Amino acid sequence: MRAFVLHETSGPEAGRIGTLPEPTGAHDWSGGRRLLIEVHATGISFPDLLQTRGQYQHAVPTPYAPGGEVAGIVLEAPADSRFAPGDRVSSLTIWGGMAEQALGLEQYTVKLPPTMDFERGAALILNYSTAWFALYRTDFTAGDTVLVHGAAGGVGTATVQIAAALGARVLAVVSSAEKEQVARQAGAAHVLRSGDDWLTAVRAVTDGQGVRIVVDPVGGDRFTDSLRALDVGGRLAVVGFTAGEIPTVKVNRLLLRDLAVVGVALAPYVARYPEVALRMTDELEQLAARGEIDPLVGDVLPLTDGTRALRILEERSALGKVVVRVRDTE
Repeated sequence: MRAFVLHETSGPEAGRIGTLPEPTGAHDWSGGRRLLIEVHATGISFPDLLQTRGQYQHAVPTPYAPGGEVAGIVLEAPADSRFAPGDRVSSLTIWGGMAEQALGLEQYTVKLPPTMDFERGAALILNYSTAWFALYRTDFTAGDTVLVHGAAGGVGTATVQIAAALGARVLAVVSSAEKEQVARQAGAAHVLRSGDDWLTAVRAVTDGQGVRIVVDPVGGDRFTDSLRALDVGGRLAVVGFTAGEIPTVKVNRLLLRDLAVVGVALAPYVARYPEVALRMTDELEQLAARGEIDPLVGDVLPLTDGTRALRILEERSALGKVVVRVRDTE
């Protein structure tokens, strides 16, 4: 089958159009349950970039096709699955998405509403699952004030949309006027610039109290100020470190104001509490069906431009989700 193939883990430039065998068996993480998907579009995320350099915790032997999430049509599913051949779905693949067929994971798969095309569907499962889980881990309730860093990126726009749909007042932190427009389109009530004194601005718009929740996929030197931005009893969700630097925390900051820092790692949590995945996918399907979440897609590139798609993540220039079109038609 046609694919964008990496033969070595030396970065995006190592990839080129080629062929790989069609997937056999089941996904390594699926417990032997085969969910085969005809891929129409693939979402590109930061872990895909790390994999191309051998820097991600889930290593993939070469040759392989990058791409951790796909949208397409179910070709095969277990007899007792809630999915059947012909279903339009968005599914987590972890790897292998930039190819004509891929193996999905049932517990991280949602049915797409008829109104959502495959390009937007490819931007759904990973970012919106991450966003939903970040809010779940911080005990979000309607009415909370939520601050989102990197609010114009894939995870950022997903978090803004879900939080706003569930009744939050959302503050977004972005780095440019162009990204401010994206964050507002996603539903942010207030947009702050990362290059300005955003902490003072947070205090100003919250009457000096701070926010209840911070969702941070960026990390780096803004982490301490994120703690300072929290109200008493506030919670900070650590989603990732796209800034490159892994921050540290002095725990006395947590003690003095009853703060909590929680990690957002869905896979180990679902392995221990599988019922959470069922609740998550059900709620995401409902939100999508009602039109309350609608992935913001930025760059859409053909499979032949796979290297460029990955480079956009490396350059941190993404506005919304980067998507690779694997097939030309629905």
